[in-house]
Amino acid sequence: MIQLDINLPGRSYPILIGENVLQEQAGLLASYCPGGTVAVVSDEKVWSLHGPDLEKILKGLGLAYTAAIIPQGETSKSLAMLEKLYKEFFRYGLKRNHAVIAFGGGVAGDLAGFAASTYMRGLPFIQIPTTLLAQVDSSVGGKVAVNLEEGKNLVGSFYQPNLVLADTGLLASLPRREWLSGLAEVVKYAAIGAGSLPSLLAGPEAIRQNLEQIVYLCCKQKAAYVEKDERDTGERMFLNFGHTFGHAIEKYHDYQKYNHGEAVAIGMALAARTGQLLGLSEKGTAKTLMETMDKAGLTYTLTDKLSHIIPLMTGDKKNQSSEITLVLLKKLGSPILHAISQTELMHLLKEAAPDHAK
Repeated sequence: MIQLDINLPGRSYPILIGENVLQEQAGLLASYCPGGTVAVVSDEKVWSLHGPDLEKILKGLGLAYTAAIIPQGETSKSLAMLEKLYKEFFRYGLKRNHAVIAFGGGVAGDLAGFAASTYMRGLPFIQIPTTLLAQVDSSVGGKVAVNLEEGKNLVGSFYQPNLVLADTGLLASLPRREWLSGLAEVVKYAAIGAGSLPSLLAGPEAIRQNLEQIVYLCCKQKAAYVEKDERDTGERMFLNFGHTFGHAIEKYHDYQKYNHGEAVAIGMALAARTGQLLGLSEKGTAKTLMETMDKAGLTYTLTDKLSHIIPLMTGDKKNQSSEITLVLLKKLGSPILHAISQTELMHLLKEAAPDHAK
């Protein structure tokens, strides 16, 4: 097991990473649930696979609990589903000294976290991420949100968890598509922070053998950004490499065609090409990044028209004006922010993807 602490002004919290950490550190849950009662938010698939094990742990600790089970998928991150959670919390009699546990992937974590941050002005919150994407990224750092029709994560808050239990053993049940979605976020960390991560992504066998270390290195990198820029107004924006394109691609397809990691992989390829075309990236940076994605088994070919995707990028939260703010790479491990107009970006990418320019 590896422990990583996130230290913020006036508060900190531990991230525990390792196989079977949920079972081995189960006693911690009781200490983070002072009122003896918890509400678990999970999706249908995760609860069917792992719910019985968590129920056994909660009962063994003497914790009273209710399970609010949501449908799988991005569409559950909605105001309508948020209201259902509030009503479930009220019906169960949740009080301010009770806790909310997010037990699932990024959708469950974002939704449960935002509900915890706002119900009765804030309840203790525990993350037990069950997907690779959530373990390396979304469960850490306190960004919680729901979507609007107009865009992703537009209603949210910064609300740090009290505890994160990243049990890598839970990842064994992940379908290949969800596994690859998480690897896209791992590649993102390799792109913006480099270090030893790229060498651990040398192929499927190397990734499996180094899984605990990979999760740790991603969380460590994110912790450093969060500690310097908790409210996402400066360097933390670098964590959105590939996401400005990716969120627009997800939205264009109403979150039905691509999952988050798939869209981000396409977005990273587009961002890398953009940096190269602007002359802001060292020669070969895009090629090296795409070789890393190939080794991880990711696909990253844009199949949509740029004229459909680029206008949707204007709603991104990083934008401070009518221009689009992109995270680009000077080289692997050196991200930069660059503002560009829709017109210039469209014209530029015609060179990189002429078949998708109309």
